[in-house]
Amino acid sequence: MRNVSLSFKITNDKIDNLKEYVIRTLNRTKAKKTDFKATDNVSFVIFKGEKVGIIGYNGAGKSTLLKIISGVYSPDEGQVIINGNIAPLLSLGAGFDKNYSGRENIFLNGAILGYDEEFLREKYDEILEFSELGEFINVAVKNYSSGMLSKLGFSIATIVEPDILILDEVLGVGDINFRKKSKEKLQSLMASNTTVLLVSHSISEIRSICDKAIWIENGRVREIGEVNYICDKYTEEAKNASKEKTKKLKPKRF
Repeated sequence: MRNVSLSFKITNDKIDNLKEYVIRTLNRTKAKKTDFKATDNVSFVIFKGEKVGIIGYNGAGKSTLLKIISGVYSPDEGQVIINGNIAPLLSLGAGFDKNYSGRENIFLNGAILGYDEEFLREKYDEILEFSELGEFINVAVKNYSSGMLSKLGFSIATIVEPDILILDEVLGVGDINFRKKSKEKLQSLMASNTTVLLVSHSISEIRSICDKAIWIENGRVREIGEVNYICDKYTEEAKNASKEKTKKLKPKRF
């Protein structure tokens, strides 16, 4: 990534219906939109085979960063250079059509991930078996539980061994048996020369999987380095911040 920035336009204006929107537009009483910089001049290099954890507080810009790398968002400024195919596990079940069956969504979601129809037909039985959905594969996914959606999304995304695997808080999908199976699948991918980018609030997870960490703060790269060094600094600061908040919450004695 070279000097990558992305902003979103936000407004605090609450307009509940079309009529109010039209009236306020004509009267020019709508609140002005402001720019929120989700990522701000971000630059780093990740080499083939590296396992990189991305850490930071809520709202720091971690997930936005992964979406830029995955091609979900295009940056306003800067350049993203990618060598190899990506398997993004951002929000499992995202990209599904709720009115289509699980089977139809295998081909729809697979196409979004860049798999062609012939490949998906060849891998269909393997995807179905791994997902454990059985006869529910022919049911519209709007009737699926969140766990069933996660199983199907995970099974489609990991059907190939990607050059780059992107994970955004998805290591605990499905029930206990599927979590064990999905963890083993991810471990087999990570044991190869696959490059891994992982966003997680579990620092122990980051430490166990990654060899390098990127600390994101307010949309910027605060620090990059060896995983334990960065995680130690991050957790120490988080502890101190929590202590300060606790002090402020203590009632005053009179």
